Amino acid sequence: MNRYFACLVPATALAMILSVPAFAQPAATAPAAAAAVPASAKVGIVNIQAAIVGSNEGQRDFEELQKKFDPKRQELEGLNKEVDELQKKFNAQGDKLNDEARADLLKQIDSKKKQLQRNYEDANTDIQAQQNDIANRIGQKLVSVLDKYAKANGFTVVLDVSGQQSPVLWAASSVDITQSIVEAYNAESGVPAPPKKAAAAEAKPAADAKK
Repeated sequence: MNRYFACLVPATALAMILSVPAFAQPAATAPAAAAAVPASAKVGIVNIQAAIVGSNEGQRDFEELQKKFDPKRQELEGLNKEVDELQKKFNAQGDKLNDEARADLLKQIDSKKKQLQRNYEDANTDIQAQQNDIANRIGQKLVSVLDKYAKANGFTVVLDVSGQQSPVLWAASSVDITQSIVEAYNAESGVPAPPKKAAAAEAKPAADAKK
């Protein structure tokens, strides 16, 4: 089973939007859709998006990608600071400058803004492409794990609720198998859980308390 997982992720976060296929609407004369599902059917829901990000492999790979782009993020922050400083200078001194100096300062501001915009767009395109690659790679394998899990546990239907166009309006938490799929995927992938960050965060207040 093949699926394409598309993500749109801002540079400051790993918030993914999972693409889902459109569902055809039944004709007016067709019987109710519910009638096609046996009353004894075992139905489950899964948030594939959350499973991709929550898996050990997903946490590891997205964190590594964030670290990879840290220098670019710092570069953009520095360039943004330069634009702010030039803008503050113009606001404070603009009316005191002669025409030539004022025009030169405005030209610098405009040039820096354009450079910042180009650099941001290039970086954003790059990180989104690499995030999509990670999501696609993990997503394909995750669907395979889901297929085996659903068959082994007697599910008739499993619905993905991660997309904005999901037809599911409400479901009991008891039918959500997302965590079970993540655990099954982690076991199959063999990727260990990432180290907990809470330990490091708790160590600092403890050290400060001893001072």
